[in-house]
Amino acid sequence: MRANKGRDTGPELAVRRMVHAAGWRYRLHRRDLPGRPDLVFGPRRRVIFVHGCFWHSHDDGVCTAASVPKTRADYWGPKLARNRERDAAALAALADAGWRALVVWECELRDPARVRARLAAFLESGEDAAA
Repeated sequence: MRANKGRDTGPELAVRRMVHAAGWRYRLHRRDLPGRPDLVFGPRRRVIFVHGCFWHSHDDGVCTAASVPKTRADYWGPKLARNRERDAAALAALADAGWRALVVWECELRDPARVRARLAAFLESGEDAAA
């Protein structure tokens, strides 16, 4: 697991390119915010998380990358459950602090136009875009 990066992943770089191309500027991985969001838009109090479907257990019913491995299920089950709990706690803490958050899933990047529309809706109007 040492080769799995926590930042500058392919999906994160793709979202960063989309946001930058749209003219938005941001900070990366602010340590003083819960969950260390991938992209932070400070003055607008907006953050974006780019979640890998496997590591964050994407459970939309369509994503196939989020399956729990059959081998060592006693290890993977609690590990992935803890990731989900940590994500939920970080989102709740951000909301309590007055920040708005958007989660972009890795599998959503297969349709870049849809992701660009969600990002624009989230950043321009300030409203949460529906997943």
